[in-house]
Amino acid sequence: MRFIAVVKEDCPTCRLAVPALAEMRSAGLALDVVTQDNPAFPDGLAPRHDADLLESHRLGVEIVPTVVAYDDTGTETARIYGWNTAEWRALSGLSGLGDGLPENMPGCGALNVMPGVAERLALAAGDLKLASREIAVAEEADPHEVAYDRGWTDGLPVIPPTDLRIARMLAGTSRKPDEVVGLVPPNLSPLTVEKAAINAVMAGCRPEYMPLLLGAIEAALEPEFAMHGLLCTLAFSGPLIIANGPVTRRIGMNSGGNALGQGNRANATIGRAFQLIIRNVGGGRPQEIDRAILGQPGKYTFCFAEDESDPAWQPLAQSRGVPAGKSGVTMFHADGVTGFVDQQSRTPEELCRSLSMQLWSVNHPRLARWANAVLVLSPNHYDIFKAAGWGRAEVEAGLIQALKRPVETKLRGYDGHPLGITPEQAEMYADENGMIDKFHPGGLYVVRAGGPGGLMSAVIGGWTGGRNNAEVRPVTRALQEE
Repeated sequence: MRFIAVVKEDCPTCRLAVPALAEMRSAGLALDVVTQDNPAFPDGLAPRHDADLLESHRLGVEIVPTVVAYDDTGTETARIYGWNTAEWRALSGLSGLGDGLPENMPGCGALNVMPGVAERLALAAGDLKLASREIAVAEEADPHEVAYDRGWTDGLPVIPPTDLRIARMLAGTSRKPDEVVGLVPPNLSPLTVEKAAINAVMAGCRPEYMPLLLGAIEAALEPEFAMHGLLCTLAFSGPLIIANGPVTRRIGMNSGGNALGQGNRANATIGRAFQLIIRNVGGGRPQEIDRAILGQPGKYTFCFAEDESDPAWQPLAQSRGVPAGKSGVTMFHADGVTGFVDQQSRTPEELCRSLSMQLWSVNHPRLARWANAVLVLSPNHYDIFKAAGWGRAEVEAGLIQALKRPVETKLRGYDGHPLGITPEQAEMYADENGMIDKFHPGGLYVVRAGGPGGLMSAVIGGWTGGRNNAEVRPVTRALQEE
């Protein structure tokens, strides 16, 4: 029987266990002592210094002290960590081992599993092998300028994706680096988890953002999201990520004040990483396949979390099939943000009628069933609904009713204006009372977000491709939580 003990001086339990290790050596047991920090610790036991921590990594040590037992063939037979008198005696076969020591004492975290160290060791040991092509950068070159010159950026600086940074990003997911997430348009290039991690590094993400980023990508690659068409459109639109569930709180997303603006790392970098993947993996570059006439600032990044602080409100993802308590993501084809200011309405009915005026302006007030929209209700506007006992179902029903208009007022040529719907569309969409809805059924997405202090909400208009709602629809899916 052979034993290896891994210790570090900066651990009270390791120092406590030194007499027991000495007893094992004195009893003639074949014991190697490996020290992680001080090369001379423990004194008198001829420790082997694991200076690069690779031996600890290969042993799979997580806590010190760890003692591993091997049989004569070199096969591990047992492993203990921390100090427990009964366990150490059973492992060593020495009935009096550790007399006078406490019965039990927990160990300390090993140096090889400290944040950032484990990923470095995985690379050094060859446990993690990156498949992406390495780009050599001359020592005197500025890596940020190299990224600009090669067209890898969205116009803002990116963080150079070194092997260690990529490895640390991959630690945020249990999915294998070579797993193919999907084919990214327009070039339909395969996106691996590793390539997603590279772009996440460039965007400034933290590793714990990876499950949400990967879920957003998978949702956007569903056929009904029509990512290729969204990318190639002449219109303003780009992908919007709306996050729900425990993941938003775990990674610190902003659903409060300025939720649609700057200042929150998770909101900003997850949306940006998505856009960089479209650019760098799929080949979707402005003035090439991205043919937007004007675009909009949300094409840098557009991502926020819904406010789920009120248990009476059903979050968007749940309303679209994600089980309660689970994290979900909704991908929406978004134009820019239009502010809605109504500081006079005080009843739900008044507020619905007021909101309907703003919502009819999406794309154009004369266009019906032409796009979807997101309504972002601020806390103060939501309070008007809540005070009357209205939840999601009542708010959506109230808005649908308030949005109805006489179909003749939306026809081409009405009131001398050439824009509008055709008689064929009017016949198709008008109800038995001659009224028409602004949106296709289910085409208005209501979410809660924002800070208190003013009766202001927001409308996020949708892509004109949404008029083909049989083929083009927003997508919601549950996240693969890790």
